[in-house]
Amino acid sequence: MTANGMFQLVLYVVVLIALAKPLGAYMARVYEGRPFMLERVLGGLERLIYRLSGIRAKDEMGWKTYAATMLAFNLVGLLAVYLLQRLQGVLPLNPQGLGAVSSDSSFNTAVSFASNTNWQGYAGETTMSYLTQMLGLTVQNFVSAATGMAIAVALIRGFARRSAQTIGNFWVDMTRGTLYILLPLSVILALVLVSQGVVQTFGPSARVAVVQPTEYDEAVTDKDGKPVLDEKGRPKTQKATLTEQMIAVGPAASQIAIKQLGTNGGGFFNVNSAHPLENSTPLSNFLELLSILLIPAALCYTFGVMVGDTRQGWAVLAAMTVIFVGLLVVCVVAEQNGHVFAKQGVDHTASALQSGGNMEGKETRFGIASSALWATATTAASNGSINAMHDSFTPIGGLVPLWLIQLGEVVYGGVGSGLYGMLMFAIIAVFVAGLMVGRTPEYLGKKIEAYEMKMSSLVILITPALVLIGTSIAVVTGVGKAGIANPGIHGFSEILYAFSSASNNNGSAFAGLSANTPFYNGALGLAMLFGRYWLAVPVLAIAGSLARKKIVPTGAGTLPTDQPLFVGLLVGVVILVGALTFVPALALGPIVEHLTLVAGQ
Repeated sequence: MTANGMFQLVLYVVVLIALAKPLGAYMARVYEGRPFMLERVLGGLERLIYRLSGIRAKDEMGWKTYAATMLAFNLVGLLAVYLLQRLQGVLPLNPQGLGAVSSDSSFNTAVSFASNTNWQGYAGETTMSYLTQMLGLTVQNFVSAATGMAIAVALIRGFARRSAQTIGNFWVDMTRGTLYILLPLSVILALVLVSQGVVQTFGPSARVAVVQPTEYDEAVTDKDGKPVLDEKGRPKTQKATLTEQMIAVGPAASQIAIKQLGTNGGGFFNVNSAHPLENSTPLSNFLELLSILLIPAALCYTFGVMVGDTRQGWAVLAAMTVIFVGLLVVCVVAEQNGHVFAKQGVDHTASALQSGGNMEGKETRFGIASSALWATATTAASNGSINAMHDSFTPIGGLVPLWLIQLGEVVYGGVGSGLYGMLMFAIIAVFVAGLMVGRTPEYLGKKIEAYEMKMSSLVILITPALVLIGTSIAVVTGVGKAGIANPGIHGFSEILYAFSSASNNNGSAFAGLSANTPFYNGALGLAMLFGRYWLAVPVLAIAGSLARKKIVPTGAGTLPTDQPLFVGLLVGVVILVGALTFVPALALGPIVEHLTLVAGQ
């Protein structure tokens, strides 16, 4: 690893951890209803929203009402995004005159953005109108992120409260998360991105002169636009010169800001944050990268503040960081020492080392270290943005983001979903520890009993089932195999990655798979839907159960959950569960691909 690469990685982790405390403390004040400066400015708007919506902010909800309200709100958002796509051809703010999106793609995208997955089977600049991008996709970037944060806060209240029947008010939690956290941060980041050259305009695509005119063969057409045939029945062509090109623009910076801060990841442009108008400079790259993990990391400190013991938050953050740093190093080293592996039909030596490492699929302006850091960070979170092609990573370099997704995206995870996912692993960890010492497991003074273990098990097992069942169906059916462009080992990895990404609500891809088909749009859409909401409901059920319990006094046999021993146990449980679940599938994909590469076959 180069000194420059090491400096980038260390700087990133240090800045991320340094910002976790101040932002985490601020978010705790927001959700606890304690006074803070921004409330004086936006408090009137918050109260107006409640009055217009008929919300009684002081009325709290039990977990079932909280869950039902969350599901109903997200369903309305899903339907709104679907209808916007189907009707965009007749709606305003469509200077390119883009038509309606197909029904299967509209379903997939609506589910994707409502569930905070942001899987994209389409090219944004040539498929979605400005109105659809702003009113549909960007709005969902805010509210889907706020929903995840609300669920996490409800779970924290379950730990913090005693003998309570309620866990908060979903409408209040979502409104405050959007108004006081996501919106201010997004405005600041969007302005900085614009200053760096990220585009923000309502104008149509720009027509510009090319640097070097190029001659090409142009098809000859008649007045109806049909090709003219020669005497042999072949289409006629004529020489033409390309002197100008169209460059897609639009209101990108505003969407980029919330896509990163809300761990959404859906790009305004098809190539996402590898596009120079979406990610222009080293500063914009660093800030977008930092934004991906900023709120998930800070929520750990919020957790510690709200349960009355900040050491608990630091312990959870430490466990996340240990896993993240370890896998980050593996990814960077794999890419810097990577092989250029042969694709079928290409005649070159599979074991040949590329000078400086594997630069295939990477932007030269970012390099290997920044690209590997982005791939690791975006898959540690439920953020599907990219600044390099994951499909072109080495087998081991590509295994890291794939396995990070499969771990449940709890390192640091999505906004809210990462924290409540890691707390499910914490519950399992204290249960395992209790079995080892013959004592009833407790976490933060709450007894972990059969009900909590059943719900935690559902959260841990649902997504692996979706991934493995979905992958199995795709690789044995004709419609599933039809999307594979790289037959063999890597084609299997692409399918496994797609269902892992969808089921865990990430959104990135090994993009060699043609997934914008009715089969994949439907199958991945269902995986995203179940992967988000079948986990959220059990988490809220645990929150309701814990809130009703009394605090159990600590004793000599109580496992301290704020010490390095518990951090190590938690890391072990996360890795062990991921290994036992997915290593057989990984062995059929990136692992055997790596071994084949080493063998020179």
